[in-house]
Amino acid sequence: MDQGADQGVAAAVPADALGPPQGPAQRRWRRWAGAWRRWSLWALLLLLVASMLGTLVWLAGRYEASQVQARLERDTAESVSDIRNAFARNLQNLQALQAGEPDLAAWEARAAELLAQRRELVHLEWRDAQLHLRGHAESPYRPQHWDPSKRDSLHSEATLACTNARRITGPSYSSSYYQPMPDGVGSEMMEVCLPQMQDGQVRGFVVATYSLQTVLQDLVAPSLQRTQEVSFTEADGTRLAIIGAMRRGSRMFTAQQLFDLPGSTLVLRMDGWHAAPSVFPNVLTALVTAMSIALVSVLVVLVRDNRRRLRAERDLGEALAFRKTMEDSLITGLRARDLGGRITYVNPAFCDMVGYTAAELVGQTSPPYWPPEHAHEYAERQSVRMAGRLDPPREGYETTFMRKNGQRFPVMIYEAPLINAHGLHTGWMGSFLDVSAQRRMEELSRASQERLQATARLATVGEMASLLSHELNQPLAAISSYATGSLNLLAVPDGAAQDLADLRVGVQRIAQQAERAGRIIKSVHDFVRRRDQSREPITAQQLFDAVLPLIRLQAHKLGVRVQLDIRPGLPPVLCDATMVEQVLLNLARNAMQSMDDPQIHPRILELRVRRAASNAAKGWLEFSVADMGLGIAPEVAERLFTPFYTTRAEGMGLGLSLCRTVVEQHGGFLGHAARAPRGTVFTFTLPVFQDTEL
Repeated sequence: MDQGADQGVAAAVPADALGPPQGPAQRRWRRWAGAWRRWSLWALLLLLVASMLGTLVWLAGRYEASQVQARLERDTAESVSDIRNAFARNLQNLQALQAGEPDLAAWEARAAELLAQRRELVHLEWRDAQLHLRGHAESPYRPQHWDPSKRDSLHSEATLACTNARRITGPSYSSSYYQPMPDGVGSEMMEVCLPQMQDGQVRGFVVATYSLQTVLQDLVAPSLQRTQEVSFTEADGTRLAIIGAMRRGSRMFTAQQLFDLPGSTLVLRMDGWHAAPSVFPNVLTALVTAMSIALVSVLVVLVRDNRRRLRAERDLGEALAFRKTMEDSLITGLRARDLGGRITYVNPAFCDMVGYTAAELVGQTSPPYWPPEHAHEYAERQSVRMAGRLDPPREGYETTFMRKNGQRFPVMIYEAPLINAHGLHTGWMGSFLDVSAQRRMEELSRASQERLQATARLATVGEMASLLSHELNQPLAAISSYATGSLNLLAVPDGAAQDLADLRVGVQRIAQQAERAGRIIKSVHDFVRRRDQSREPITAQQLFDAVLPLIRLQAHKLGVRVQLDIRPGLPPVLCDATMVEQVLLNLARNAMQSMDDPQIHPRILELRVRRAASNAAKGWLEFSVADMGLGIAPEVAERLFTPFYTTRAEGMGLGLSLCRTVVEQHGGFLGHAARAPRGTVFTFTLPVFQDTEL
């Protein structure tokens, strides 16, 4: 092409302008120079292409080598992390050996179980604070012959590790050492010593022995062992344990990761062999890439459409997989029917519900789970619905199905129209809930409610009987005392007038206590029925006047001095006098009985009434009964007001419980507190009578 251009230029230019005439040698030189210039351009182009391909091959090789090296370093780091996590779990397991302060047999049993689970551990020892051996366990996989004298020496690896563990108050690892095996082949071992701390003091040690070879075999991923050579080395490169594949390739890649432990440091090394990068596949890749550039404009539309199609297929596959997983995980049965009533789909939950497989149900128009006695009714209802003359109820409806074994069970059905992607109505989708368990629970709840009501009535009867027996003890005892005194007066011959007067008083007291017993029966009856008792205004002095004779009678027998302190000018309280008198009498008798001990002197029962310090605006009076007994123990105070709980053999355990109930029915509060220097004070409040309540 250049030669033709030169000839055209020569023909167009005058001969004088070409200079002097040229010889054959000069013409040959010019032709050779032009050819060299043309070929040099092609050569330069080829050189550039070759350089580009060579650079591409070199970069591909470097990239391949860097990928292999990066993968090897990543595998090394992950292996170190796996081993470190396994060592941490083993420390937790070693710590768990001492849980609950086990004896030697229990410790050895736990240690044997741990050794059976963790193959990398070959020996466990339990040592006391002076490093004396208390117990040990051997691995069932690799029996060893241990020399106790060497392990107990001051320079043994276990002793050094425990000494360092005592110093740092934490786990410590020893340096590796060689341990001969019974089969003549030895293995590198490493000790870990875990101190047992209690109250900041070392109480003992747990020493575990690792086999480095087994650590590599069990804790390094098997996939890495098949493709690489894995080893533990010291800092100077000395190999301690090695596993892995033989050499496969011409290039070796090495990665090292520091595996530092408290008291010891190891290096995990991985060696991998890889073939040299192949030139031909990379060159072919470069050529295909160059040719593909020319076809990009043609393939771009096809690639774009193909990408959209693949994305749609992937989304559709994920949607189908998600829907299938969701349907399989449901406990709600699903059933789809076409417009003709044929079953087109059932999920596993529906099959489990009725006991039939999907193959037995799909395509059926009269399903086998319809009970024969209802099949005609269900068929008519289905034909009406399929004809579109009846919409499925939104709230659902209940019906009865039959399992494959003939058992009937109730189900709740919810149905909705099945619309396809084009908006056409193609059938019906129904969801089914087995409500048989719910119906059984309802029946059980109804039966339990009936039993509870019957039990409550029986409890009310028992409560009334307990209340009557407890409350009638006091007036009946008073009647008995007055009757005995009256009989004693009648037994005296020629009684004096004073004796007759005392006899009259005794008979009057008997009548009063009998009347009191009647009032107690009526009050307890109303109390059990939870009705409002007849309440009336009454002064504190009147309440104490009714019970003081009985209190002083018992106080005289026990040698107790009674002190009554009623603040002057106190208003009357609105209460059921009979029940409140029982509260005062119960609290006073309990207080006097707490002082029935020969060592208690003096014995003083203090009865006080004053305005309540709190709630003064609402109008309350505070009644207190204080003794000088031994007080109430904390464990007794927690259950003091519990019904039927008592510390006396003859007691019923209802007095304080009833007292609290009576006070609370009046809107007050009953409590107790310790008294200084000794004793207990019981306090309760009653509402003050207001004129506006009339």
